[in-house]
Amino acid sequence: MLKMREVLVTAFSTSSSGGTMPFTMKTTEQELGVSKPVSGFVIPLGATINMDGTALFQGVSAIFLANIYGIPLTLFDQVSIVGLAVVASIGTAAVPGVGIVILTLILVAVRIPPEGILFILPVNNILDMARTAVNVMGDMTCAIYIDAVEKQREESPTSPSTAATQELNPTT
Repeated sequence: MLKMREVLVTAFSTSSSGGTMPFTMKTTEQELGVSKPVSGFVIPLGATINMDGTALFQGVSAIFLANIYGIPLTLFDQVSIVGLAVVASIGTAAVPGVGIVILTLILVAVRIPPEGILFILPVNNILDMARTAVNVMGDMTCAIYIDAVEKQREESPTSPSTAATQELNPTT
């Protein structure tokens, strides 16, 4: 976590996982020991589709606004909010403030007045900063995990091709 600190502070202060990506990749490779091929694949992919913080924000905000307006949410509405938040967060650009635009789509879909966003706007910037830090930490954690799995697979004494050869020729 200490090795991630500078990247997380940068992500927090810029509110942009896309803008933080070069620094994230450099730190993941140099400080955390992740191979360049894994980092080069996982970090950009994560900056594009790993918007966990944004999905959480959108779901919580929609339910919060439904409560403010006294709108009862059916189970279908709640599942719709979760589904739309996850799908929309995958397609969300890695730039500051875009989560609020996607939230409008979710609110309209479940019949919550979109002007309720005005309740969220005063704290949106600080929430956006925190969401970005969560997303970038998730990207780095995923890269570390995938790199560890790849290294373990490479070091494994019995790879699938070796096991098949041993079954065919048991004398070796």
